[in-house]
Amino acid sequence: MMQDRKTLRRHMRARRQALTPRQQRQASQALSHIVRTQLWFRQARHVALYLPNDGEIDPSPLIALCRHLGKRLYLPVLHPIRHNRLWFTPYTADTPMRRNRYRILEPVLQGKPVRPAQALDLVLMPLVAFSADGGRMGMGGGYYDRTFAFKLQQHGLKGPKLIGLAHDFQRQTRLPLEPWDVPLDGVATDCCFYRISY
Repeated sequence: MMQDRKTLRRHMRARRQALTPRQQRQASQALSHIVRTQLWFRQARHVALYLPNDGEIDPSPLIALCRHLGKRLYLPVLHPIRHNRLWFTPYTADTPMRRNRYRILEPVLQGKPVRPAQALDLVLMPLVAFSADGGRMGMGGGYYDRTFAFKLQQHGLKGPKLIGLAHDFQRQTRLPLEPWDVPLDGVATDCCFYRISY
C-alpha cells in the first residue's frame, strides 16, 4: 500500500539525515560522475542548482564542474512578492549570501539581475522522493511546482529541462501525486540516471 505524503516525506528525510558525512561525500562524487556524461548537461549553458540542506544530495562537485566548463550558474531565491515562487539569480564564487526564512543559504538580491525560469536551460533540483514516471515529492512548499507550472500547459515542450538529484534510495515505485505536480524529465542519483518518458 502506498504511503501518504506526510509519512513518506518524514521517512525519506530521516534516511537522508542519517547518512554520515563520508557517505554524503561519496554519493555527491558518484552523482557528479553520472551527470557529467549526460548530453543534456553538456549542452546546457544556463544551469540552476541548489545548496544542500536537510540531508539532500550535495551538488557541490557539479557546481565546481560547471564553473570549470564556463556554464552560467543560478541559485533559487524565495520570490519577495509572489507567494511560494522562486527567482533565479546568478551565482559565482564571491556572491554574497544570506539565510532565508527556512535557514537555507541564498544569494542577496540587492540589484542583481534575475533570470526568468523559462530562460534557464537546465534545472537540477532537490527532492524528497521520486518515481519512475517522473513524479517528484519535495518538502511540501510547492515552490518548484508553482515556478514551473508553465510546463504543464506546454506539456513540457518549452522551458528548461527539469532534472531531480537524489540518493538512489529515494526512488519509489509510485508516488501520491497531485494534478499540479510538475513532472521531471529525469532523475540523477548516486547510482544511475533515470530517463523519464511520457
